[in-house]
Amino acid sequence: YDKPSTVAILEGFTDKSRAELEQMISELGLAMDSDDIVFCREYFLSEHRDPTITELRMIDTYWSDHCRHTTFTTAIDNVSFEDENLKRAYDHYLEVRKELGVTKPVCLMDIATLSVKYLKKAGLLDKLDESEEINACTVKLDVDVDGKTEPWLLLFKNETHNHPTEIEPFGGAATCIGGAIRDPLSGRSYVYGAMRVTGAADPLKPISETIPGKLSQRKLVTGAAAGYSSYGNQIGLATGIVDELYHPGYAAKRMEIGAVIAAAPAENVRRERPTPGDVVILLGGSTGRDGIGGATGSSKAHNTDSVKTCGAEVQKGNAPEERKLQRLFRNPAASRLIKRCNDFGAGGVSVAIGELADGLEIDLNAVPKKYEGLDGTELAISESQERMAVVVEAGDEAEFLRLAASENLQAVRVAEVKEKARLVMNWNGKKIVDISRDFLNSNGAAKHITIETGKPDAADDTVSALADAPSGIGFEEKYERLVSDLNSCSMRGLSERFDSTIGAGTVIMPFGGARQLTPSQAMVQKIPVEKKHTDTCSVMSWGYNPFITEKNCFRGAYLAVVESVSKLIASGAEFKDVYLTFQEYFAKPGHDPKRWGQPLSALLGAFEAQLALGIGAIGGKDSMSGSFEKLDVPPTLVSFAVTDAHTDEIVSGDFKAAGHTVVRIAPIYNENGLPGTDSLRNCFKLVRSLAVAKKALACYTPGIGGIAEAIFKMAIGNGIGFDFDGKLAEDKLFRYDYGSFIIELADGADAAACAHECGIGEPEKSICIEKLGTTAGSGRISFAGKSLDLDRLLSLYEDKLESVYSCNIPAKEQPMQTFSYKSDGQALTAAPAFKCARPKVLIPAFPGTNCEFDSAKAAADAGCDPEIIVIRNLTGEMIAESIEEFSQKLKTAQMIFIPGGFSGGDEPDGSGKCFTAFFRNEAGKQGETDLLE
Repeated sequence: YDKPSTVAILEGFTDKSRAELEQMISELGLAMDSDDIVFCREYFLSEHRDPTITELRMIDTYWSDHCRHTTFTTAIDNVSFEDENLKRAYDHYLEVRKELGVTKPVCLMDIATLSVKYLKKAGLLDKLDESEEINACTVKLDVDVDGKTEPWLLLFKNETHNHPTEIEPFGGAATCIGGAIRDPLSGRSYVYGAMRVTGAADPLKPISETIPGKLSQRKLVTGAAAGYSSYGNQIGLATGIVDELYHPGYAAKRMEIGAVIAAAPAENVRRERPTPGDVVILLGGSTGRDGIGGATGSSKAHNTDSVKTCGAEVQKGNAPEERKLQRLFRNPAASRLIKRCNDFGAGGVSVAIGELADGLEIDLNAVPKKYEGLDGTELAISESQERMAVVVEAGDEAEFLRLAASENLQAVRVAEVKEKARLVMNWNGKKIVDISRDFLNSNGAAKHITIETGKPDAADDTVSALADAPSGIGFEEKYERLVSDLNSCSMRGLSERFDSTIGAGTVIMPFGGARQLTPSQAMVQKIPVEKKHTDTCSVMSWGYNPFITEKNCFRGAYLAVVESVSKLIASGAEFKDVYLTFQEYFAKPGHDPKRWGQPLSALLGAFEAQLALGIGAIGGKDSMSGSFEKLDVPPTLVSFAVTDAHTDEIVSGDFKAAGHTVVRIAPIYNENGLPGTDSLRNCFKLVRSLAVAKKALACYTPGIGGIAEAIFKMAIGNGIGFDFDGKLAEDKLFRYDYGSFIIELADGADAAACAHECGIGEPEKSICIEKLGTTAGSGRISFAGKSLDLDRLLSLYEDKLESVYSCNIPAKEQPMQTFSYKSDGQALTAAPAFKCARPKVLIPAFPGTNCEFDSAKAAADAGCDPEIIVIRNLTGEMIAESIEEFSQKLKTAQMIFIPGGFSGGDEPDGSGKCFTAFFRNEAGKQGETDLLE
C-alpha cells in the first residue's frame, strides 16, 4: 500500500457560505453545528489560510459534547415554570449565584457546580483536594497505617460508555471500566475498587421484538457484562457492586456506568503547572485506528444506521497494558517525577496531550503505532486505549524512561511545552495543526437556549413492580410480583461474573449471610497500603430510581442523593466527610425548550439536596445523547456517594438470628414527598449511634422495592423468617420509603432510648421510630395471618433472570457454612512462627498477571521476604535481561510464587505456555537446580 505522507488542506474553506459549510458537516460526519463551523471559518480567515482536515477534525473532537460539555455550557436565556416548587428552587439558585458574585451566564454546568462553590465558601468541604488536574474527584484522607496516621488522597470517578456499548457491547463496556480506571490512575493513585450501574430494556423479550437497527437487549446486556467483567478480571480489580436497572426507555440507548475508587499516599502526588522546556512523554499502548470518532460519535443521537456505521468508533481495551501503568504509577520514584498527567481517552493525542499546557509542540511521527499506514489526522485523534501523557522536567526524562522500561512499558518523548499559547502538531516535517489556545478554549460558537419546564406528574409512591398490578390483589401475590420484578429480582448471576475479592481488601462481600444472598448496599474496601496493614476503609454507594425521575425530575434527583447517602449510613458509616459525584444521562435536547426542562429540573433537585445536607458533588459526567429516532432514555441522574470508615464500624444487611425486634427509623416527609432535612440528619445520627454501640445487628435502607423488598433481602442471607407487626398498613410495605432505615436490634436495645442518649431532641416529633416486626425461625414471611414460604419467594427471585445471567447453583442447594471467630470477631488466622531467617520468595510478574501485589502481601504475612520481578518482553534484549536477572535472584531464593492473572493475552493455555517457555530456558533450568539444592 502507499504510505501516506501528507494531509489534505481544505481548499476554499474560508470562502464557503453557511449552506456550503452545513453540507460539509454532513459529508464529513462532523458533530459540530452550523454556528460552530462558521465560527471556524471566521477564525481561519483571521489566520489568512484554510485549515487542514486534521485541524477541522481535531476541533470537532475538542468541542464535542463528550469532551467539552457543550450542552451543559449552553447559556440559558430564560426559563418558564408551571410548578411553584421548581420555580422556588430556581430562584434559590439565582440567590446563591448573587451571593457568590457569579456573573457568567446561567447554564446547566453552573447549576451542577454552584452548590460546591457555596459549600466550599461556607467551610463545609475542608477535605476537598483541588488542583488544575480534573481527571478524578480527589479528597484528603487520614489513613491508619500500622497504627500511625498518614496523609493520603482518595480519588473516585464515574465513567459512561453508553454510545460504544450500544454499538459493540463487549468492547464498549470493557473500555468503560478501562477508561474509568485511567482517570484516577492519571492522578498517580492505585485503583482498587469498582462498581457497575447499568440501564437496559427488558432482556427477556424475544429477539423477534428487537427494534430494527438495534441489537437485541439480551445481546446488549450479556455482551456488556462479559466485556466489563473480562477487563476488570484481567487487570485485577475488585468489583464490589453490580446492579442493573430495567426501563423501557433504555431501549433508546443503553446506560453503561463504571465507577471506581482509588488512593495514594499524598507525598507521592506532585502537581505543578508545566513550564516551557518541560517534555511530554507518551507511555503505554500504541496507536491504531480503533476509537477514531468516538468522542464525536458519543455526542450524537442514534438512528437505524448507527449500529452498522459506528463500529470503528469503539476502542479496543488492553487490560494487561494498563496493569503495567498501575505498577509504574504506584512506584513513588516514578510518580514523583510527574508534574502533570492526562490519560488517553476521548480525543486521543489532540485532547490528552493538548490539555496539558497552553503552549505545546507535538511530534506525531514519534507516536508509537500498532501498524504502518496511519496518517497525521488518525494519529492526532485516535482514541486507542491504555496510554498516558505525562509532563516531566527535561532533566528527569531519562530517568522516567528508564523506570517505564523497568515495568515493561513503551515510553517515548512526543512533545515539548512552549511559551507561545498555541497547539502545534508536526507530521513528516510539516505543521498540520497550528491553532491558538484561546480559539480552542472558546469551545465553539456561543450557544443559547430558552427552557420550558412542565408540571410534574402526580406522585404515586407505589413501588414500580406493582404499577400495573390489578387492584385488590392480596399480600401473597404482591410479594411474588415484587421479588420476581426485573428491578427487584436477584442480580447474583450477573454479579458473580465479576471478581469481588482480588486485592484481599474487600470488607463486605457483594452478597451477605451464610448463604451469601443478601445484596450489599455499599462497596466497602480497605485502603490499599500494599505491604502494611490498615483498618481504614472506603465506602461507596449509588442512588437513582428511573420511575420516580420520569414523573418528577426534581424529586427523582433529590431522592437519588438521599438514597446514595442513606446506603452509606446503613453500612455503618458516619454522616461526615461525604462527597458525591453525579452521572447525568438525558435525551438529545436539540433546540426543544421542553426537552431541556428535564435536565434543568433534575439538576435543581440535586442542587437543593446538596445544600440541604451540606454535601457536594465534586465531579460528574453528562451524557446528553440518549435518543434513537423518536425513543428517549428516561431522565437519569445517578448519585454516587463516597466516604471513609473503619472496618469495625461496618454493618451488613442480613438478619442475624430469630427473635430480634426490627424497627423502622424514618424521617418526617414534607408535602412534596421529600424527607425533612433536620429529620433526615437525625435519622443518620441515630442509625450511626446504634451501629457504633453494636446495637444494630443488621441495617438496610429501602430502595426501589420499598420496605417489603428490604425485609425479604435481609431475610434470605441466613434463611431467617420475619413476622410483620399486624398493626401495619399493608400498602405501606409496598411503597417507596427513601431515607428510612430498617434495623435489626440486638437483645435489650431500645432505639427510642438511644435517640435520647445521642442528643436528638424530642425524637418522637422529629423522627419516626416504629416496630416493623420480629425475626423468626420459621423460614416464612408473615403478615396479618398470611404466611409466605421464604424458599418459594427465593425461587421466584433467583429464577427471574436465570436464562440471561445463569448462576447454575440453585439457591436451595447452597450449603450452610460455619465459621469460627475470635472474641474480637476476626477470623481465626495466624502467621507461622519462624525460628530461622525469613525465606526469600521470588514473584515473577509476567505480562498479564495481576496478583503480584496480593501475592507479595500474602507471602509477607506468612513470614516470608517477597520480591516482585517484572518479566519484560518488549524486545528480545529485554527478555534476555529478564531471564538473567531472574536466574541470578533464584540463587538466593527459597521459593517461586507465580501470581494469578491472564498471561500470554489469555489465549487458551496461554499462561502455561508463557511460564514454561520462560522456565525451560537454560538459565531458568540452572536456576531451578539452584533452588532445589
